[in-house]
Amino acid sequence: MSPLNSAYFTNGSIVHPDFFYISGFAGIPHIEYYYIFTCFVYALTLLGNTFVMFMIYTDRCLHSPKYIAVFNLALCDLCGSTAFIPPLIDTVMFNSHLISFEACLANMYFVICFISLQSFTLAVLSYDRCVAICVPLRYNEIVTSKSILVITVTLWIFAGMAILMAVMFITTLSFCKSTVINSFYCDHGPIHLLACNDNTPSAVINWTHPVMILWCPVVFIICTYICIARALLKIAAASERLKAMKTCTSHLILVSVFYLPICITKAMGSSMHQNTRIINMSLATFLPPVLNPIIYTLKTEEFRQAIKKLYRRNKIQITVRNK
Repeated sequence: MSPLNSAYFTNGSIVHPDFFYISGFAGIPHIEYYYIFTCFVYALTLLGNTFVMFMIYTDRCLHSPKYIAVFNLALCDLCGSTAFIPPLIDTVMFNSHLISFEACLANMYFVICFISLQSFTLAVLSYDRCVAICVPLRYNEIVTSKSILVITVTLWIFAGMAILMAVMFITTLSFCKSTVINSFYCDHGPIHLLACNDNTPSAVINWTHPVMILWCPVVFIICTYICIARALLKIAAASERLKAMKTCTSHLILVSVFYLPICITKAMGSSMHQNTRIINMSLATFLPPVLNPIIYTLKTEEFRQAIKKLYRRNKIQITVRNK
């Protein structure tokens, strides 16, 4: 057995390697330019999402159920990018494709957990828009800060436990053959396929978790927008209909940016070149977190007003100090 595949034994015959080898970006030409782009995106992600969280926290006008969900989305974007991009930069910049078994499990847990929470939060935002347009008179009664907080905490617990289960089943697998992960991070799917003992539980999880994490939220969002479309058709005044539609544009853009690249890549399957697939999936993972704060800043009236108010307040304070 090679040094790469040197193993320790636990629970009888289970073999865990000291290291996995992440092969995702190996052999892709001019990958250093991708590294520069990734660093730039990560810096913008940190600044943008921190700014969104700061604005929501400091401006009382944004202390509403909708912006609790937006705050949660920014937090998940920030944490998810931090779990995903620094190890990616380390792999590309320092050609460090080896990752220890324990670090790989931690990377798998946090990346997939925060992707799941991003997906769930987009579904929560669609629920908020659906209630606001379909039953506007009961909106403040149905969608309260307490209800959104309860939903958010429940989703954190559900996502955390579901991904923890997936990681725990990986520890029951024996890796006595290849330790090369054909992905750009410690992806659950490619890893469980490397097992040389029975991987049925992990195979079931690899099928069911994407359904829960991606497809169920997508179906839920589609259903909410069908309800929204029906409600809009009942509005007689075109101006009122347009005003209601504008409240959904930011969310629709977020949904498109998050889900479309993943759905297209999954639909094309093996017909897409492996390197193209890896680049597409990595972009689909770290581009939404950098675009979300930009979209909400530019497209949401309440947020623009909050920024203007902060700017005017700071300008007054600077003027007073100078006097």
